[in-house]
Amino acid sequence: MGVLAAMEDVLVTTEDLQLVVFRLANEEYGLPITKVQEINRLTPITKLPQTPVFMEGVINLRGRIIPVIDLRKRFELAVEEYTDDTRIIVVDFSGQTVGVIVDAVTEVVRLAAASVEPPPNNSVLDARYIEGVGKMDNRLLILLAADQIFTSQEEFAIQQTNG
Repeated sequence: MGVLAAMEDVLVTTEDLQLVVFRLANEEYGLPITKVQEINRLTPITKLPQTPVFMEGVINLRGRIIPVIDLRKRFELAVEEYTDDTRIIVVDFSGQTVGVIVDAVTEVVRLAAASVEPPPNNSVLDARYIEGVGKMDNRLLILLAADQIFTSQEEFAIQQTNG
């Protein structure tokens, strides 16, 4: 059985997406696992002056200074107190290493590309952050466009804080 499971992993087509699923507000989001470097508990964050409102500050991650953003603030969602489930996902956004604060990391899933639809096309939705919406059983996963989270000015500001 172990060999069969290993063979199934090898035979997975490139049509499958492997995603780290996390919760933000009452919604589930997914990031490609290839963008995620690690997942950590919330650690003390050093505030920096004159940074974008969604940037919480920086952390020292094994000798590297990593900028940390609060994804709730970035997406203009209601801000809530951090809990024991709050996590920092260390992610590669456009070549920048950034910590992203989320409410909870729930699982890693494999999703067939055929289960993903483009975001709804209407003038009300700001879809620049959204790669698509994945259908999984009775759930919808909002797939983030990792390289579209920041404007070029914001990327520059983050780059200045990256150690």
